[in-house]
Amino acid sequence: MPKPTSVGAESNASCDDSPHDTIMATELTKDRDVSESGPRLILITLGIMAATLMQTLDATIVNVALPTIQGNLGATQEEGAWVVTGYIISAVIVIPLTPWLQARFGRRQYYSVAIVGFTIASMLCGIAGSIQQLILFRIIQGLFGGGLVATGQAALRDTFPRHLLGASQAVFALGAIVGPSVGPTVGGWLTDNFSWNWVFFINLVPGIFATIVVLTMMRNPSDPRPIPVDAIGLALLATGLGSLQYILDEGQRNDWFSDPVIRLFGVTTVFGIAAFVCWELWGTQRPIVDLRAFKYRAIAAGAALGFAIGSVLFGATVILPQYVQGILGFTATLSGELIFVRAAFIALLTPFIARLAGSGRIDTRILLVVGFTLIGASQIWLGYITTSQNDFNSLLGPAIMAGVGLAMLFVPISIAVLSAIPPEVVPKAAAFQSLSLQLGGSFSTAALITLLARRNAFHQSVLAESATPDNIALRVLIEHTHSTSAAIGNLYQQIQTQASVMAYADAQFALGALTFFLLPLVFVLPKRRKGAAAPVEIPAE
Repeated sequence: MPKPTSVGAESNASCDDSPHDTIMATELTKDRDVSESGPRLILITLGIMAATLMQTLDATIVNVALPTIQGNLGATQEEGAWVVTGYIISAVIVIPLTPWLQARFGRRQYYSVAIVGFTIASMLCGIAGSIQQLILFRIIQGLFGGGLVATGQAALRDTFPRHLLGASQAVFALGAIVGPSVGPTVGGWLTDNFSWNWVFFINLVPGIFATIVVLTMMRNPSDPRPIPVDAIGLALLATGLGSLQYILDEGQRNDWFSDPVIRLFGVTTVFGIAAFVCWELWGTQRPIVDLRAFKYRAIAAGAALGFAIGSVLFGATVILPQYVQGILGFTATLSGELIFVRAAFIALLTPFIARLAGSGRIDTRILLVVGFTLIGASQIWLGYITTSQNDFNSLLGPAIMAGVGLAMLFVPISIAVLSAIPPEVVPKAAAFQSLSLQLGGSFSTAALITLLARRNAFHQSVLAESATPDNIALRVLIEHTHSTSAAIGNLYQQIQTQASVMAYADAQFALGALTFFLLPLVFVLPKRRKGAAAPVEIPAE
């Protein structure tokens, strides 16, 4: 029986939580300590934050500017939607590849190329002269940007000293969660006061700064290794995830599986993902995505909870602006300010939550339960007060409650996962968590948009059934307007508005119910024990 060799990682995982792979043990011995302190730590942190914010802002900043982009470039709504869809599809494909890319080319080299490529693509998006050019540049932007978040999280984890794990994830959370929340605010303000082009040009300064910092200061935790490309695995991954993301983005617009193209992509999704899993587990000795990392219970639980957070975070970010702008008449800027309130509370509370979660004095699962409960309650509260007459102040309470809840989710999950695995597995954990966050948002958004459309039609049908000549309210309306056609037209507008309000209320209730439904996933996460973390034991060769 080989003698176990400690890799010195912070971990509270039990023995059966850690896969004892000979190949993994070989890789672990090659990693070096790249933690920093003083000015170098501050500058590297700022550089990683700049890169992370670029990517997370772009996940939502374009949505607000889409109507203006479509008008200026003469694009249809379907073409405009591909500005978002193309970016997400390409990013989703790249996210799980980032651990392999870091190992093959070196973290610093890959990260710097990704930042440079994202920055250049952003500039090209800003000067695009047609919708076709913009879609192409957005796809390229997604290919470079897909790995920025996962790589940034892993880099921060390694750059901070081990005892500051909580601080590293608090800093990362500010970019990962606050970014999508303030995206609509920034996008609305830039579009209203400058032009839609600036939602892309805004990336130039942070991109240049991040590139300089990463190239000059960041160190590789391990040397690049000439790992061969798993071309079959890459093709199957692109087929499966790309088809899935297409279905989620285009399903409602094309009436889901009644459309032959959606059905075709449904088949390629199932085939691609199933074949990819089989190939990566049993068909190759050098997988491009190491699915065996899910043997770590913490990684599997973190991915599941990442999916849950993505569902709540992105789902709320999509439907709330539609409600306040479409029904209440808020400007894009005012709509963004409402979401910014939520982001402000996330930013204010994250450092305190990180200190509490990182101290080991409290089970992180308790924080997660409280966080999910607050978010679910805030959505149900919002559903109860949803009317066509709400003002900004009436919506502040649910926004603040949601911000407090979100602040209690991301950092505790990151600490619980990253403290339970050896440092060399961190890039894989970060990639899976980033992917699950994105997929959770995509699934939630698709479901909520479909729910809105169908509940709107349902409520219109129910309300219209009572709009008959025998209806007393209709007869009174006719008498006041002195015109039957005008009265019917007025009533139809009221029915449309009320149906939309009721549909948005239903969506808020549904999002709240989904949050409580996903809450038990918290208990899949292994409990973090108090006291000093024990090193992970990996069998030596």
